[in-house]
Amino acid sequence: MDLSYNLLIVDDVSENIKVAMNILRENNYNFSFATSGKQALEIVSQKDFDLILLDIMMPELSGFDVIQKLKENHRTKDIPVIFVTAKTDVDSLAKGFEFGGVDYITKPFHPLELLSRVSTHLELYKSRKILQQNNLNLNIKIKENENRLLSELEASQKEIIYLLTELMESTCDETGKHIKRVSTYSKLLAELHESLTLDDANLLYDASPLHDIGKITIPAEILQKPGRLTQEEFEIMKSHTTNAHNALKHSSRELIKTADIIANQHHEKWNGSGYPQGLKGEDIHVFGRIVALADVLDALTHKRVYKDSWSFEEAAKYIIDHKGTQFDPYLVKLFEENLEEFKKIVNL
Repeated sequence: MDLSYNLLIVDDVSENIKVAMNILRENNYNFSFATSGKQALEIVSQKDFDLILLDIMMPELSGFDVIQKLKENHRTKDIPVIFVTAKTDVDSLAKGFEFGGVDYITKPFHPLELLSRVSTHLELYKSRKILQQNNLNLNIKIKENENRLLSELEASQKEIIYLLTELMESTCDETGKHIKRVSTYSKLLAELHESLTLDDANLLYDASPLHDIGKITIPAEILQKPGRLTQEEFEIMKSHTTNAHNALKHSSRELIKTADIIANQHHEKWNGSGYPQGLKGEDIHVFGRIVALADVLDALTHKRVYKDSWSFEEAAKYIIDHKGTQFDPYLVKLFEENLEEFKKIVNL
C-alpha cells in the first residue's frame, strides 16, 4: 500500500465526495476534499497533491476556472487533474483536455473505472517526477564534468604559459621575477580599475606572463646587446610583438586570446607613437594599456644589460610625467593614488 499519494477531491455535492472516497479508500490514499473551487485553491496553496479529482459544474468558480488557476501557478501547474463530472457533451470533454486535464470521467462511473484511472495517473505522475529528478541529477553530473574538464584545461594552459616563460627566460635577460612582478602590477591595476571585474584581474594575471613571449624569435645578440640598438636592430626587436601575435592568434581559448592581445599591444602608446600598429588612446585594449605601464615600471626599477636600475621614486616620476603621452591617463591616476601599494611589489 502506498501512503505517499495525496489526493484532493473537489465537488460541491458532499455525497459525491463520499462516494469517491469510499471507492478509493482501499488503497489507503491520503484524502483532502473541498466543496467549492475557492476552497480547493486555498487547500492547494497550503499542501502538495499528487492528483486532483475535479468537478466542473460548481458555483462561483467552475472546474475550468480552478484548473486555469492551477496551471498559472508554477508550484501547481504539473499536478494531474481528472475531471469527474455529469457533463457528457463533446464540447465539455474537449474543453477539459484543452485546459490541461489528464482524464475525463463522466458520472455515474463504475468503481473499477475510477480505481483504474486514478491508479494509472498516479503512477504516471510518480514516474514523471522520477524522470525529472534523474534528468536533473544527470544535468548536474554533466555540469560537474564540464567544470572539471574546464579546470583541467585551464590548468594545462597555465602550465604551458609557465613552460613558455621559462623558455623565454633562457633566451633573453628577462627573469621569472620580472614576469611575476609584471603580472602582480597588472593585477593590481585591474583591481583598481572601476570598469574591470575580479575575473578580469585574474585573467590578466594569468595571461600577462606571455607579454614578451615573442622575444624567443629575436636573435640573442640583439636581446643581450649591452649598448644602444641600431635602427635596423630595433626594427627586428619590435617584431617580437607581431611574431607573438602570429603564434597566438589562432587560439579560441580566452586565456590565450588575452595573452595575444597583451603580447601584441603592450608597446603601443596612448598618443599613438608606439608599435607595432601605432594604436592610439582607447583603441589600445585596456589589457595592453595596463601591461604597458606595468612592464615599464618593472624595467625601470631593475637592472638590465643595457641600463642600471632606477629608484622607485624616479620610475614613478617618469610614469607620471608621461601621463597622456605614453600611458593611459586614468591608469596613471590609479598608480599615483596607490604608490605605496605598487612600491611593495618592486622587490618581489
